[in-house]
Amino acid sequence: METKSKPEPRQEPDHHHHHPAKKTKINHPMEEEEQHPSASTSNQDQESSSESITFPDFPHEILVEILSRLPVKSLVKFKCVSKSWLSLTSNPHFIKAHLRISANKDDFRHHGLIFTVLPPNSHSHLKQCSLRSALNVEMSIIQVIDIDYPMKSPHKSVWVVGSCDGLVCIAIEENDLFLWNPAIRKYKKLPDLAIRLKHGCYIIFGFGYDMLNDDYKVVAIFCVFRGGNDYETEVRVYSLKHDSWMRIDNFKGGVPLDDSGKYANGKLHWAASRGFDSNHSWKIVSLDLGNESYGEVERPEYGDGVYDWTFGVLGGCLTVLCDYEWTRVDVWVMKEYGVRDSWSKVVSVPYLDDPEKSRYSFPVCLLKNGEILLVLGSGLVLYNPQSNTFKYRQINGVEEVNMYAESLVSPLFIEENSCVIMSKAAEIRGES
Repeated sequence: METKSKPEPRQEPDHHHHHPAKKTKINHPMEEEEQHPSASTSNQDQESSSESITFPDFPHEILVEILSRLPVKSLVKFKCVSKSWLSLTSNPHFIKAHLRISANKDDFRHHGLIFTVLPPNSHSHLKQCSLRSALNVEMSIIQVIDIDYPMKSPHKSVWVVGSCDGLVCIAIEENDLFLWNPAIRKYKKLPDLAIRLKHGCYIIFGFGYDMLNDDYKVVAIFCVFRGGNDYETEVRVYSLKHDSWMRIDNFKGGVPLDDSGKYANGKLHWAASRGFDSNHSWKIVSLDLGNESYGEVERPEYGDGVYDWTFGVLGGCLTVLCDYEWTRVDVWVMKEYGVRDSWSKVVSVPYLDDPEKSRYSFPVCLLKNGEILLVLGSGLVLYNPQSNTFKYRQINGVEEVNMYAESLVSPLFIEENSCVIMSKAAEIRGES
């Protein structure tokens, strides 16, 4: 699941410092150290024979425009070109600009998929592939690869809480939480919650971006049943900026169902029942990550006959998948956040003749041409409503699929900002 990026307003370029394009020699990174005047002739010969690159000295804003359109893998390599490129690609404004471009590309060039795979009689683990390879109609089997995620172990199960701006929140056995960027291979372990689980207690998490405070937050909801209709909740919020958990008001609006919070429009959302009776209807409860207030979002009026439903986010919009048993699934999208009348049924996907009687799970993505990618059984199905055709791609043991946009956003917020401050202080003191 992906979310819209939240860039800061782009700074207007400084038009007072434009210079004519000129040729500039860029030395190999190892040559950036200044040679002492008394260096030997052999050292000078080595320097003169070393490789160098000559290219136009573009104005700064042009260079930013070019680099912000490149994939993350290339930008990580370019950090070694020079100190100025390292500084540029580490700049928060550049990171936001790059994220805005990559997240909004219609061709999903910079998007990846993370599969939660559950082999028989084993613990769940993660695999990955690019979204474009999953959409490749020429392939019948998706080539997924193992991925090194934090605290990876064949003896511990892992699941994805959610993804936002290239950061993926994962939980290991409900005990350890990590913020992880698989594109740049950086992660941060969250502090322990330091709470003892009671009998009859379950935990629900959620992960998203606080637009008000420019912060990433993880929410943990502890729900304890005491018998009958008696229950209580405790809610804690982790702030990446402050690297700590804080308790907030208890969950309001019903009994949260056992599923991760879904992020959209600066808020996390949970499906919640209005009571303990299964005949009671459900609703959508929101938590604003900025002011930590609860609210409610009207769900779609999809009528009768629905066997089951799944709630989530598709393309940054709240979405409900309605399952009409073995007939079809309807996908409802709230196109304008908070406006009940904006709920719209965007596509109906008929069921295939499946001897295993597998059910569709929540959609992975909705393409601009109307095609939709869903999980069915142990694989992915790409459905084209115009031609009423299916393309099936097998992935053995797939349990869940999460989409993320590759980005330079680092989970090491505090550590890396401290390094920048120390580096700036060293420059002011004239230290090398």
